[in-house]
Amino acid sequence: MPPIITAFEASPDRGRGLARDMRVRWALEEAGVAYEVRLLSFAAMKEPAHLALQPFGQIPTYEENGVALFESGAIVLHIAERHGHLLPEDEAARARALSWMFAALNTVEPPILEREMAGYTERNESWYEARLPMMEARIRARLERVAAHLGEADWLDGAFSAGDLMMVSVLQRIAGSALLAAFPTLTAYIARAEARPAYKRAFAAQLAVFEAASAKKA
Repeated sequence: MPPIITAFEASPDRGRGLARDMRVRWALEEAGVAYEVRLLSFAAMKEPAHLALQPFGQIPTYEENGVALFESGAIVLHIAERHGHLLPEDEAARARALSWMFAALNTVEPPILEREMAGYTERNESWYEARLPMMEARIRARLERVAAHLGEADWLDGAFSAGDLMMVSVLQRIAGSALLAAFPTLTAYIARAEARPAYKRAFAAQLAVFEAASAKKA
């Protein structure tokens, strides 16, 4: 049986590919693994059946041969280890790729999400404008270090890896912003990743779900 992943029935990102199931779809496409998708409403995400797979009531989840996983980083790592293509064979290079996976999730993503959430929940608060420069400075500091490491290379460490997949997935959240525009090498880095056939297939699949949901509402 192919792996089964969960995704939003109606994604709040309006098909932009920012929901975390996109990372899993992309990894499966890179690995050349066929998969099935179980679409969930927001209500279904809080029901016992899903909470048994994802204790926090989120997406994605991953099920294959008795293995049930949650958290996109853990799922992508499992796919890379089980199916190949996303981690180098060399032990040292593999360790570096894993470091970049965790850096994307633990170092780069948190300040980006903090700014994003503040825009949703604090924009009308008196302190929002005062906080914004501080939040953006934190993001800029992370981007400076990623850009410095990348330099003129195509990928973070040799060939494309799960480290690049996760880093690009994080950086896409600020695509089109002045913050990212200040780093042309990172903009080009994202474009290279989005030009990969596996990314295009994954993006098309998740976009089709959004378009189908939109058509039902029309």
